[in-house]
Amino acid sequence: MSSILIKKATLEGIETDILIKDKRIEKIATEIDFIADKVINAKGKWVVPGFVNMHTHAAMTLMRGIGEDMHLIDWLENRIWPVEKKLDDEMVYWGSKLAALEMVKTGTTTFNDQYWKVPSSVKAIEEAGLRSVQPFVILDQMNTSLSSQIKNDCEELFQLSKGWSDLHTFAIGIHSPYSVTAEMIKWGSNFARERGLIVHIHLSETEWENNESLKKHGVSPTKYLEQLGVLGPEVVAAHSLWLNDNDIEILSKYDVKVVHNINSNLKIASGYKFRYNEMRDAGLTVTLGTDGCASSNNLDMLEAMKTAALVQKAWRGDPTSLPISELMNLATLNGGKSLGIKTGLIKEGWLADISLIDIDNYAFTPNINFLANLIYSANSSCIDTVICNGKVVMEGRKVLGEGEILENVNRLYKKLL
Repeated sequence: MSSILIKKATLEGIETDILIKDKRIEKIATEIDFIADKVINAKGKWVVPGFVNMHTHAAMTLMRGIGEDMHLIDWLENRIWPVEKKLDDEMVYWGSKLAALEMVKTGTTTFNDQYWKVPSSVKAIEEAGLRSVQPFVILDQMNTSLSSQIKNDCEELFQLSKGWSDLHTFAIGIHSPYSVTAEMIKWGSNFARERGLIVHIHLSETEWENNESLKKHGVSPTKYLEQLGVLGPEVVAAHSLWLNDNDIEILSKYDVKVVHNINSNLKIASGYKFRYNEMRDAGLTVTLGTDGCASSNNLDMLEAMKTAALVQKAWRGDPTSLPISELMNLATLNGGKSLGIKTGLIKEGWLADISLIDIDNYAFTPNINFLANLIYSANSSCIDTVICNGKVVMEGRKVLGEGEILENVNRLYKKLL
C-alpha cells in the first residue's frame, strides 16, 4: 500500500497535515507523525478537492478552433460530424492524452466524457492517472437501419469494460432527443438500468431544439423523455438550458442530475439564462462542465466557475446569486454525488483527489478571501500539484510526457482538416 504525507498544507485557513494511504485520505490532523513513501512539503499552499468536469468530449482537443462563429446545428452537421468521420484510434488516443494533460494542469481529477473510440480514450486516461466515466455513445441520426449494429457494438464495449481499472466507469451516452430515435433512446436507457449504469444525454441545449420537439412531439424535450420512460436518478442531463417550470419539476421528480456548460453555451449563443436558483430550490443536483474543446476551446473548470457565477449575477441583476460556497460544490462535491463516486471533499475516508494551490503570487495578495481569489482573481497557473486516486499526477506544474503529447497532436490534427 503506497502512502503520501502532505505536510503543512492550509486547509480552510488552518495549517494541516494530510495522510493518504492507497487511494484514500487516511487522516487529517494538525500534525501527523508517519513514515510515508512520499512526503510533500506544502507549506504556504492551500488545499482544494480535485474538480469534477461533468460534461466534455475529451478527444475533441484535436478540434480546438476548428469551427468558430457558427450556430450549433450548422456547427454539428457541417463541421464536426464530417470531421469526426476521419477519426482513428491513434487520433483519439493522443487527443485524449492532450485532454488529460489540460485537465491535470487545471485541477480536474474526474470527468464525465462522451466520445468515440472509447478503448483508445481509456488507455490514454489510464496512463495519465485520471478518473473518468466513459460511455458508449448512441447516435443514429434517426436512421433505424443502424439499430442492430449499435446494439451489438454497445454490448461488445460493455464486455470489454469489465477489464478496465477502477479509475474508469462504463456508461451509456445518448446524444440527444433530436438526433436519436425513440427506439434507441429507450433501448439505451433499459440497457443502463439493467446494469446500474449512468445515462449521459444532451438536453434542451438550444431554443431550436425545444421548438423542434414541440413541432414533432407536441411537448418539450424533457416531457418527451418522460413520456418515453427514460428519466431517473441515473440520468445526467448536459446543458438543460431551455427549461420551463414544468421541465424543472419533471427533472426534480426523477432526481435527474443537471450539468451547466456556461462557456460553450455562450460561445455558440445557445443562451445564458441557466435557471440555477430554480433548479437548486427544486432539489436538483446541479453540476458544472466545460463541454469539449471544439465548442468551449478549453477544459478549464476554474474559468467555467467564474463565468457561471458572473453570468448568473448579471442576468438576474442579483450579486448574491450563485455564491462562492455553492459554486465550489458545483465543481466538486455535486459532480462526485452525480457519478456515485466518493470525491469532491477533503475528508477522511474519501478518495484522495486533491490540488495544492500556490498562493505566493499577485492573485492571492492580499489573501482576505481564498475562494474569491481562486475563482475571481487567479487562473489555473496557480495549481501547483495534483493528486488523483492517491497518486501524484502533477508536481511543481510538471507532467510527465508533456512534450511528447504536444508533438503527436501537432502531427495528427492536420489529417482532420
